Amino acid sequence: MGLSRSSLGTAAEGRVGSMAALPRVRQPHLLGTNPAGTMRPVKPTPVHFGTDGWRGIVADDFTYTNVRAVAQAVAWYLEGDGRPVVVGHDTRFSAELFAREVARVLAANGRQVLLLDGPAPTQVSSWTVVARRAAGGVVVTASHNPPEFNGLKYKPDYGGSAPPEVVTELEKLTARAQENEDVRAMSFSDAQAQGHVEMVDPRPAYIEQIGRMVDLPRLRSAGLRILHEAMHGSGAGYVRLLLDGGTTRVDELHADRNPGFGGMHPEPIEQYMPDAMARMGQGGYDLGIANDGDADRVGIVDERGVFVNQHQVMALLAMYLLEKRGERGALVRSLTSTGMVDKLGERFGVPVYELQVGFKYIGPKMTETDALFGGEESGGFGFRGHLPERDGILAGLMVAQMIVDYAMPLSRILAHLEDLVGPHAYARHDIRLVREEYQARKREMDARIGSDPPRELAGGRVVRTRSDDGFKFYLEDGSWVLVRFSGTEPLMRVYSEAPTRDRVDELLAALESYLGVSAPAVGAAH
Repeated sequence: MGLSRSSLGTAAEGRVGSMAALPRVRQPHLLGTNPAGTMRPVKPTPVHFGTDGWRGIVADDFTYTNVRAVAQAVAWYLEGDGRPVVVGHDTRFSAELFAREVARVLAANGRQVLLLDGPAPTQVSSWTVVARRAAGGVVVTASHNPPEFNGLKYKPDYGGSAPPEVVTELEKLTARAQENEDVRAMSFSDAQAQGHVEMVDPRPAYIEQIGRMVDLPRLRSAGLRILHEAMHGSGAGYVRLLLDGGTTRVDELHADRNPGFGGMHPEPIEQYMPDAMARMGQGGYDLGIANDGDADRVGIVDERGVFVNQHQVMALLAMYLLEKRGERGALVRSLTSTGMVDKLGERFGVPVYELQVGFKYIGPKMTETDALFGGEESGGFGFRGHLPERDGILAGLMVAQMIVDYAMPLSRILAHLEDLVGPHAYARHDIRLVREEYQARKREMDARIGSDPPRELAGGRVVRTRSDDGFKFYLEDGSWVLVRFSGTEPLMRVYSEAPTRDRVDELLAALESYLGVSAPAVGAAH
């Protein structure tokens, strides 16, 4: 089922872990070569948390040294809290080895560590935090980023994304660990022998929780035919495991572990999953579910083999909860997401909140308002009664239950949605920039737009501008176009939503022309 549990040795222990009583890990004095050929010390790369956690390129800035510094920061941040800390990881290169490094540092700081016994989706680690009443959790993952990346996410005791104030404190503490070379560690074997590290199977508790969110017995007996595109990620096996035991059949694609993702970009959008699109296009399935590298995002394909974009999925889920389930509560969405949610809010009499990108903003608002549903353009959706956090496995199962409850194919449910809210088209261009020039280009673009924002785009008058997360331009006909820089990789993204695809293309071209963007788009999500 793609859920094998292996016991791997820790490569890093061969370097520093073999010393049974290592009280401090001194940061190595690395050397670099300057143009003249002499050697100079290399300072540790600063650690910055983006939209959701810290990401870096393995062996460049994502190193054992920096991972230990972040782990030490977490230990300091949690000082005085005696509850355990959960540590999980995905399927990326050496992810379990990095997870053990985190565990070694936490254990040396007197923390009880609950280390997941194999790759798991980020939300499974998050649910373990909640189920085991832990102080927090650290997840080794770079989510949907390319395979050369890895990263760390910190989850507070409620299992959601860390809010900005916590992120800021962790960055400060990480810098302290790097600068003072004051990182405690002990060998992993000693940490286990002394009872500081407990290996945990997170699946039973997660399955029980998912059973509270959807009707698993009904889904298992519904006779659905589902294709699960796991994208070589940590969600492999989970949809099959949850739906096994009845007449529903789940077939899997790319469910084996492959740290290079088989040449795929592990983001569940149409252009990055050609095998799944081709398989669904052959017919024989009611639903295609795709998940990214850590399975907190979802992509959906209907029974005809047509990709249902994340905006449509967001609106479908909101409509399903409000109309078919009869639930009520606020809807929370990112500023890059669809206005269809606003129209559903008006129709069903519930408030809608538009926030900055990232569940570090959406999650707290969901908690504050007891929101029914929260979502973002990337395909991350959270549900009341679960976590104030994305769960791509649960979101896929919610779509499956939607098909069962409406008793019609997904394409017809989508047509029903369009009857309620009208036509909406969307596209996103991802423009990759040189990593070393990224911050300078971002500052340059921010300054340019801030000093001379456009008053019209593609013949449409700009009636409002939002500038707290990129620049979003609202047009008088209800369309919008937005430019923002990714918080996790060197990408400038340009988004638009309008009644027709032609109008979307016009708005994207107009804003890109205004920005003077010349780099080719590496992909567009529709």
